[in-house]
Amino acid sequence: MTNNFTVLLKKITSHYKKQQPFVLFSLPGSTTVNGCLQENLTLYDTECYTEECFVFAPFDYYKKAFCIPNEKGEVFECNFTKEELHKSEINTNVDSNQKEEYCTIVKGAIRSIKSRHAKKIVISRKYQVDIENFDLQQLITRILNLYPTAFRYIWYHPKTGLWCGASPEVLVETKGASFTTMALAGTQKYNSKEKYTWHHKEIEEQQIVVDEITNNLQKVTSVMRLSKTYTHKAASLVHLRTDITGILKKGKTTLSTITSTLHPTPAVCGTPQKFAKNYILENENYNREFYTGFLGPICEKDSCSSLFVNLRCMKIENNTAQLFVGGGIIIASNPEKEWEETEHKLQTMLQVLQPMF
Repeated sequence: MTNNFTVLLKKITSHYKKQQPFVLFSLPGSTTVNGCLQENLTLYDTECYTEECFVFAPFDYYKKAFCIPNEKGEVFECNFTKEELHKSEINTNVDSNQKEEYCTIVKGAIRSIKSRHAKKIVISRKYQVDIENFDLQQLITRILNLYPTAFRYIWYHPKTGLWCGASPEVLVETKGASFTTMALAGTQKYNSKEKYTWHHKEIEEQQIVVDEITNNLQKVTSVMRLSKTYTHKAASLVHLRTDITGILKKGKTTLSTITSTLHPTPAVCGTPQKFAKNYILENENYNREFYTGFLGPICEKDSCSSLFVNLRCMKIENNTAQLFVGGGIIIASNPEKEWEETEHKLQTMLQVLQPMF
């Protein structure tokens, strides 16, 4: 495979035009793009996570994820060309009916929380926008360059469609018995002064996520450490973040076990997990598909992995982009402000599409 990025883009575009599966990705902070051009049309899956592959799991996940195995295609690694790209706020043309529907679901979630059925429920929505001039090469270039600190990816299979995103959130990274994950919650718009006042609602939401993740991890870890909570920039937003590291229990914890333990996290689902997930499936009025699922590369018989939560993502088909956004609802949530938060989050993927409108 070529190490020339321009040639690589042409090869990927040709592969896509033939409707052949592929995946490309770049780890946070990296200027290298990796991936695989699958040589057939089979939709592979994995349950044991022992093969070298890229996994792609839905929100409503149970032990099995789709994957593109390295051995089933042409693997590539290439430095990509860095570019300075223009960004400006894009008007979303608010649909009053869509806003009312979202706020109604949020109000219902708040009622459930007040009734002590849950502490937190994450409510999301889908935003659809037409694309006049879709260009895969431009999509790849923009997503890689606009968000260098995120996990950036483009996945395509004719049976799942074309998905892409720039996720700020690690589900789990493993190297041997060591692991890293994070609690990420609370959202504000980024400002150039980089001075933020975090309110009780945001601090409480973040603490709920920290508590739930650490409680779940106790079952599968022998050592666990937490960082101090700090402000983390992700595209045009900032969040509260706590890093969680440690050692997995010897001989008992596989990658399959830890993903099932963590997913879906309280940052994308809520807590208690079972009630929050059922509430989402029954009330959101759309199928999240792979939004808030997880994805990433696995190597060396599951001893080395980098899995991320599929946030700030979209699905593109038939010259239409479906963008997915959501927010964590707790007892102190305000439906109007929750809607505004989702509007801010839409900008991440809208910026990627900007030249194609």
